[in-house]
Amino acid sequence: MQLDEVDKRIIASLVSDARASYAEIGAIVSLSAPAVKRRVDRLRSAGVIKGFTAVIDPAAVGWTTEAFVELFCTGRTTPAQIAVAARRHPEVVGAYTISGRADALVHLRAADIAHLEQALERLRAEPFVTSTHSMIVLSRLVENPVP
Repeated sequence: MQLDEVDKRIIASLVSDARASYAEIGAIVSLSAPAVKRRVDRLRSAGVIKGFTAVIDPAAVGWTTEAFVELFCTGRTTPAQIAVAARRHPEVVGAYTISGRADALVHLRAADIAHLEQALERLRAEPFVTSTHSMIVLSRLVENPVP
């Protein structure tokens, strides 16, 4: 799908505030509310916009400890198997296949080190995981929404 500048500005507006009304977005992009709605509907049906969600501050809910964990898997483990397993763990906020020595990278958030250790032990217990390498996040330096 080709995105024009208006589409890109609508997307940027929604990324900034997904609760903005069509009229508010229209005022920003110089379109009527119905025209914005039609464009948003088109972007949703094309899969450009996958949904709308609340962004939760992990500190506000007490999950301030985070780590990135490299997963090393048995030879025939598929990305789908890793995805299914990752979804079983509420501490997993992201899972990715990657290049390099590891097979996947998992982003975890937990309440504290003890909780992180429990999550790691459950992740290591997955039948296809042969080993892990963990890196605990000390501080977040940059975190930008798309686009």
